[in-house]
Amino acid sequence: MQALDVSSFFTQTRPLRATVLIVDDDTANLGILGNLLQPHHNVLAAPSGERALQISASTPKPDLILLDVLMPHMDGYGVLARLHENPDTLDIPVIFVTGLDSADDEEKGLALGAVDYIAKPYSPPIVLARVRTQLELKRARDLLRNQNIYLEAEVMRRMQDTLLVQDLTINALAELAETRDTETGNHIRRTQKYVRILAKRLQLHPSFAGFLTDKAVELTAKSAALHDIGKVGIPDHILLKPGKLTEEEWAIMMTHSILGAMAIERALHNADRRVDFLDMAMQIAHYHHEKWDGSGYPEGLQGEDIPIPARLMALADVFDALISRRVYKTPMPYEKARSIIAAERGRHFDPDVVDAFLLSFDEFITVAETYRESDGE
Repeated sequence: MQALDVSSFFTQTRPLRATVLIVDDDTANLGILGNLLQPHHNVLAAPSGERALQISASTPKPDLILLDVLMPHMDGYGVLARLHENPDTLDIPVIFVTGLDSADDEEKGLALGAVDYIAKPYSPPIVLARVRTQLELKRARDLLRNQNIYLEAEVMRRMQDTLLVQDLTINALAELAETRDTETGNHIRRTQKYVRILAKRLQLHPSFAGFLTDKAVELTAKSAALHDIGKVGIPDHILLKPGKLTEEEWAIMMTHSILGAMAIERALHNADRRVDFLDMAMQIAHYHHEKWDGSGYPEGLQGEDIPIPARLMALADVFDALISRRVYKTPMPYEKARSIIAAERGRHFDPDVVDAFLLSFDEFITVAETYRESDGE
């Protein structure tokens, strides 16, 4: 990461002359402080608390306020409270200037949020020194805030770059798999959206809530694109065969789930840390053909032993296969596909995932219609 030029930030955020607001109902005191501060700062004056609040909320805002405590209508304590209630004036430092010189008065002012306390009669060197100190502290705070804003923006930019690289990697790998298969990119997009619909529907379900955080939902949907990445390892005469596969051919076809998982696992092995979306993609690629009753492949997992992302992918993949045209079949009507999925509740599919599908059926149809294949595909 490129080093932050602190000096340039200081130069950019520091005004040539700070603006100091003096608040006092005594015009003589306003004159004394004004004459003292004007050679060094831009000076604004307010004869009342109400006027001080108006000036403080206007542009440019004062960098520092010297505030008299004893004023009619609204005293300095009331003005300070109002300043702190307004997000636009909350950060303006306030020095109380008053004839009250007891320790209790000073403690009260500091407890309410004043940064300093100057007692009358004024000592010019003390006033100038304390004003200068508070302005320097404010400039330092402003510099730090600007640095934090810059750093937060830089972190966000880098996070977005990382997410973009993830998306591009997934899309590139998914498109590579598509070049070996008769299925189209719309199958990838549809199944991703089906998976997201199911995951969002199940987020509040007691059996899924602990896993399906917002981040996990997005990672599951993103990783779903790689569910058939292993098909790149299946010979063309099997993968592209228009008719029914022989037992031997089907045994080879079923290896695509292991091939996909192994490819992703090798990629993870070469990394110096775990990559969440690839971990998720490996689970999906490996187990999305497992069945709830244990009759699936490649491991014969049963029930909750099947990872949640793979359970969601299993239903999404089968539904899309049923409603899609293939060289060996015509597309199935949505309602018939719905009936087949419902009949496999507790056999092929997790019962809770089927229930989520049935509740979200209209959303599935919307996705299918939005990303349906063109006549030439």
